[in-house]
Amino acid sequence: MTLSDGTIKDYLDSGKISIDPLELNQIQPASIDLTLDNNFLVIDDFLKESISMTDEIKYREIKSDSIVIPPKSFILATTREYVKIPNDLVAFVEGRSSIGRMGLFIQNAGWVDPGFEGQITLELFNANQVPIRVDSGRRICQLVFSKLDKPVDKPYSGKYKGQTGTTGSRVYLDEELQSEKEA
Repeated sequence: MTLSDGTIKDYLDSGKISIDPLELNQIQPASIDLTLDNNFLVIDDFLKESISMTDEIKYREIKSDSIVIPPKSFILATTREYVKIPNDLVAFVEGRSSIGRMGLFIQNAGWVDPGFEGQITLELFNANQVPIRVDSGRRICQLVFSKLDKPVDKPYSGKYKGQTGTTGSRVYLDEELQSEKEA
């Protein structure tokens, strides 16, 4: 069941969902709009021929109130808001339609687990033939909440819990790789 604006407000008022900062105009009929922060990461493409899932990826950090994303380019960004999701909800990150119609694809793997807290890192891809400028403080995506049939037994406690700022891939910390290293 997707939460409506009234239920989202109830969850916010009771503290079950926490989003900080939050303005009332960010609450939509069945979602909350999140805004872009001023912290970006770009894969440092001068360091290697390729990147892999077993090695830490090197990024260049860019702090700016505005950034231009070249055509067919990928950057990481983050929401300004710090979000806390209770153990009985899951959230989906969706791009805003107006942004998608510019040719900017927004993802975060699309999923925010029950028990997650932190700023949400976003993957931005310019699918257009022209550069796209994005500005911090602007609404960039929306968070849609869905009620679970019951609270989860094991809330999220993974490698991104509590993240602040734009956070690069930590795939090299996956537990299957750690057990291989220990063997």
